[in-house]
Amino acid sequence: MGKSFRLGDLEIHRVIEEEEPLFDPLEFFPGLTQEVLDENRSWLEPQAIDPATGKVRLCIQSYLIRTPHHTILVDTCVGNHKHRPNRPFWHMKTAETWERNLAATGFSVSDIDYVMCTHLHVDHVGWNTRLENGRWVPTFPKARYIFGEKEYAYWSEEHARAPNPVIEDSVLPVVAAGRADLVATDHALNDHVRLTPTPGHTPDHYAVELGKGETIAVLTGDLIHSPLQARYPEISMRADVDQKQSAVTRRRFLECHCDTGRLICTAHFPSPSTGHLTRWGDGFRFMPTEG
Repeated sequence: MGKSFRLGDLEIHRVIEEEEPLFDPLEFFPGLTQEVLDENRSWLEPQAIDPATGKVRLCIQSYLIRTPHHTILVDTCVGNHKHRPNRPFWHMKTAETWERNLAATGFSVSDIDYVMCTHLHVDHVGWNTRLENGRWVPTFPKARYIFGEKEYAYWSEEHARAPNPVIEDSVLPVVAAGRADLVATDHALNDHVRLTPTPGHTPDHYAVELGKGETIAVLTGDLIHSPLQARYPEISMRADVDQKQSAVTRRRFLECHCDTGRLICTAHFPSPSTGHLTRWGDGFRFMPTEG
């Protein structure tokens, strides 16, 4: 499992599903040039870029947040038994890693009060559901699932046009079970947990701010995928639905949280995935936490 943090009256636990080199950087970041990649390779390797394959190394993980009142899971990775032929490395997974790492936090699926999906992509909704007697049912028996209202509307319309197995098996069963809360992405869950709109990667993507009275930690979701994008916020990744908007969102986010001391909890940076932001020329440097 990943490192855990205690910040004031909050606990933050990383729940890792996998950490692998997955994508060619020039394909993953269409705006990246070979020249810029080569210029930065020395500090990107071996954590952010795998020297053996040259691929971007990504961590697929959830964050479990314990407040004085609730236990919250943010993003639910890829999941098992999901039909993902377009992503062979995620197709029909049967690994026990995520479940084992969740158990290692001291919490179980029955302890989760809220599941918050920063957006509705394949690697953020998978464990929303599990297969039971041939049917997809909510994995977390008492949880409410927090989806962005516009995000859900967008993917529902896309699914109606062209069936999307991710929405079919990991989102719609939650809605059908009456367990989804569709909210505006400036919604405050309680006095410790707030959503903040960060559109671009998807239309209604949100980040999650933590802390009572002041923000002490932020979960980025997919507004940023690699430390390279901190140094060059204008570089967007290929799955961003609006690459210009994602670049604007990213720079605004990095500027907001730079040199504040806030813990930045990224979805996909290589371990330890958490750190702090400082300036680096016209961009920003992600300074990983130790351990």
